[in-house]
Amino acid sequence: MARTLDIEPLDATTFGAVVRNLDVRTLDESEFRALYAAWLEYALLIFPGQFLKRDEQIAFAKRFGPLEFDMVSLSNVKEDGTLRREEDNDDRMKVLKGNMGWHCDSTYMPVQAKGAVFSAEEVPTIGGHTGFADLRAAYDALDEGMRARIEGLAAYHSLHYSQAKMGHFADKADGEYNGYGFHNGPVPLRPLVKTHPETGRKSLLIGRHAHNIPGLSQEESDRLLQELVDFTCRKPRIYHHDWVPGDAVVWDNRCLMHQATPWDMKQRRIMWHSRIAGDPIAEAALPN
Repeated sequence: MARTLDIEPLDATTFGAVVRNLDVRTLDESEFRALYAAWLEYALLIFPGQFLKRDEQIAFAKRFGPLEFDMVSLSNVKEDGTLRREEDNDDRMKVLKGNMGWHCDSTYMPVQAKGAVFSAEEVPTIGGHTGFADLRAAYDALDEGMRARIEGLAAYHSLHYSQAKMGHFADKADGEYNGYGFHNGPVPLRPLVKTHPETGRKSLLIGRHAHNIPGLSQEESDRLLQELVDFTCRKPRIYHHDWVPGDAVVWDNRCLMHQATPWDMKQRRIMWHSRIAGDPIAEAALPN
């Protein structure tokens, strides 16, 4: 007999829930179907005290669909255990700092990611949270004039663009980052308003990788995109998770933005990211 899931919605937000008293390693198919339905409803599920090992996190992520990549660390700790120095500002540090801007994963790739499983191994004492923002609720809250203005618009998405804004140029890479996302193929064009392929809800599609809306000047494009990000990232549409070692989360990248928040990089932060691949039709870029 399937267990009833203990799901507690987050207070004062439009999305997100904590799932308690559940080991994600032991879910049967009926329980996972219920969990998946909750994920579509809340877009962010938080699982305290999981302490997932590598193969366990990958196996859990694969239940949501094929993976874009199985698991990578997002950390200021090098492979040899020493701290990456902030003052060196190497490629990995630049990517970590870039992730502090609001974004959706892999909008700069031919296919946008479906979601991600993210877990905490070591966390700093202050800062280093992960913020999430509800792009569905933001669209719902727009006035009719803004909805009409953006309905037919699209923007290009590029990691080259977003990292260059902070002085990180892939053609001058120092080898500290594996180069993922810095492809030289066509720059994806994506609508500002998208429809979720499973729920049918409309949401915004914006974030730090978005730029150069066709038909608008650079200034107009920049201003509109920033206005939409600022509007989205207001209460009750945001939540910042204060990590405890062992926490795991899964979020729906098709309708949430996320960001890391700054921390004292003299303190260790080791996080593990498994990225769920998007549907090659539903999450494909527009023709351009």
